[in-house]
Amino acid sequence: MGPLSWLLDAQVHVAGSPVLAREIVGNVFGLGSALLGLRRLVWAWPVGMIGNALLLTVFLGGVFATPQEHDLYGQAGRQAFFFAVSVYGWWRWQRNRRADAGQAAVVPRWATGRERLVILLAAVVGTAAAYPVLAALGSWGPLPDAWILTGSLLATYGMARGWVEFWLLWIAVDAVGVPLLLRGGFYPSAVMYLIYGAFCAWGFAAWWRTSRATRPAPQTAIYTEAVA
Repeated sequence: MGPLSWLLDAQVHVAGSPVLAREIVGNVFGLGSALLGLRRLVWAWPVGMIGNALLLTVFLGGVFATPQEHDLYGQAGRQAFFFAVSVYGWWRWQRNRRADAGQAAVVPRWATGRERLVILLAAVVGTAAAYPVLAALGSWGPLPDAWILTGSLLATYGMARGWVEFWLLWIAVDAVGVPLLLRGGFYPSAVMYLIYGAFCAWGFAAWWRTSRATRPAPQTAIYTEAVA
């Protein structure tokens, strides 16, 4: 069996259930992307895109041969959208790194009040819009799947923008994704979501500290120094 055939067809058994090797490999790439994102390295984006491509084939069981009985179209759709948003993130971080003489690709900051309001509205509208579409497609668990799709896209966009809050969005996605994936038999993805949840708490704390360290000095202090 060649490497490509192995990646497409190989299975392992977890808790007595067959699991695709490409689901495991795709999630490993996803975790690698998260680790690189924590360090604010541009390579986070292309590494994540490889994982997205693999996981797309996992959740589209009606198109690709998978052992699970359920199709999660929201999970599949988010992989496709991830890929598209990652192109934007890759471009934005590359541009920032060039502008900052090769330093970290993004400087973490808190979203403004207006940006947070936009995130909240987008979360509500996006979930409400995705739900009937996923239900009509026959996606299993369409309501949680709709939030996972919407929240994941908002978190990815927030990462591209350098918002500290994007880690909190990921935690909210993981909290809904773990029970859904366990019930659907996608065990490696469910375990990876648990790992992501703990990792995101760490990433949130790290970006929060960095945002405080890089916060511009107050204008009054700058003025006082200039006068002195």
